[in-house]
Amino acid sequence: MSSVEIVKVDTAALKDRFIGLPAKLYASDPNFVAPLLMERQEALSPKKNPYFAHAETQFFLARRDGRDVGRISAQIDKLVLDPTIGHFGMIVAEDDPAIFDALFAAAEAWLRERGRTIVRGPFNLSINEETGLLIDGFDTPPMMFMSHDPRYMAARIEAKGYTKAKDVFAYLYDMRHDLPPAARKFIDRRKPAAMTARNLDMTRYDAEFDTITDIFNDAWSQNWGFVPFTPAEIRHMAKSLKPLIDPTWVAIVEMHGEPVGFGITLPNLNEVIADMGGKLLPFNWLKLLLRLKKGPRSARVPLMGIRRSSSAGLLGGVIPFLIIEKMRQGVLRKGRVERVELSWILEDNLPMRRMIESLDSIPYKTYRVYEKTLA
Repeated sequence: MSSVEIVKVDTAALKDRFIGLPAKLYASDPNFVAPLLMERQEALSPKKNPYFAHAETQFFLARRDGRDVGRISAQIDKLVLDPTIGHFGMIVAEDDPAIFDALFAAAEAWLRERGRTIVRGPFNLSINEETGLLIDGFDTPPMMFMSHDPRYMAARIEAKGYTKAKDVFAYLYDMRHDLPPAARKFIDRRKPAAMTARNLDMTRYDAEFDTITDIFNDAWSQNWGFVPFTPAEIRHMAKSLKPLIDPTWVAIVEMHGEPVGFGITLPNLNEVIADMGGKLLPFNWLKLLLRLKKGPRSARVPLMGIRRSSSAGLLGGVIPFLIIEKMRQGVLRKGRVERVELSWILEDNLPMRRMIESLDSIPYKTYRVYEKTLA
C-alpha cells in the first residue's frame, strides 16, 4: 500500500474535511451518531470557542491515495498546571497501524517541539468536553457530548506506547423509579431544616450559570486532571445550552439560602439527530425543533457539583440525593424520558459512585484516558 501523508489543517476547506471525516469512516457503525456539523464548526473555531483563548491547538489529517483516512489533534492548555503535559484528541482513523503511526508521530512531534514530555488523551478538546476513549459499551449509541469509538481503537493506541492514566464511567439510571426507601429515609432523617432544593430561575439565567460555575470549579478543584471553566467559557456554554434547558430539569440545593450544590439534566440531543447525518439543511432543522418539542426518551446529566465545604459528612451524603430527586421530579413531568445517563464519573470518585449505584444505576460505558512519556 502507498504511504500515509500527514497534512496540517490550516484552511477552511481542510477544517471542513477534518470535521466531516468521522461520518465518512464510521458510517457503517449502527451506533455512531454524526454530530451536527454547525455545532462542530463552532466548537473548533478559535473565533467562537473561548477554549482557544487559553490553548494552542493543531489539527492533522492523514491521507492515502487521495483519500482522508484519519485525523488527530494536538493541544496545549495553559490552564493545566503541569507545564510538561500536552494533550491529544479528535482521534479518528481506519484500522491500519500505519495510519496511527503517522498521526501520533505528527501530534507527538508538535507537542515535543513545544517542550511537552507527557501526552494525555483523548480530550476533544478539553477535559471539560468529550473525555476519554470508549473501551466498553459499544452496543449502544453515545449520549450527547460523549464519544463513540470503534473497538479496534484502544489496541491501536496502546500499540503506540500509551497506557491507562484514568478510567471514567457513564451510569444509566431509570428515572421512573422512585428513590430507594433507604435513601428517602436518609433524606427525611438527616436533611437540615435550613437546606432546600429549587429549580433554575430563568429570569436570572446568566447569574444562575455564574453560580453553577463557581460551585463546579470549587467542587472539582481537587479532582484528577481538573481544569477550571473560565468566565468566557461559561457564558458561551450558557448561551449554547439555553435552547435545551428546561428549568425544572436543573436542581440547585441551598443551605441558609446559599447555593451549595447543583445538577443539570439535558435532553439527549443525539437521540434526536441520529438520522440526520450531521446536517440541518435544508429541512432537518424543522425536524429537530419538532422532535425537541415532543421530547426524547433519554437524557444526560453532564454537570453536577457540591461545594467542598459541604461535601463531607451528613451534608455530603444528603445533597446528592436531593439534587437527583429534584431533577427526577422535573424530568418525570415531561412524561417521556425513561433513561438518564450520569456521566462522566472518575473511577476513584468512590463516594459519588456508591451514591449512584445505590439508585440501582449501572456503569454501562467505560472511557479511558491514556498517557505516554515522550522519549
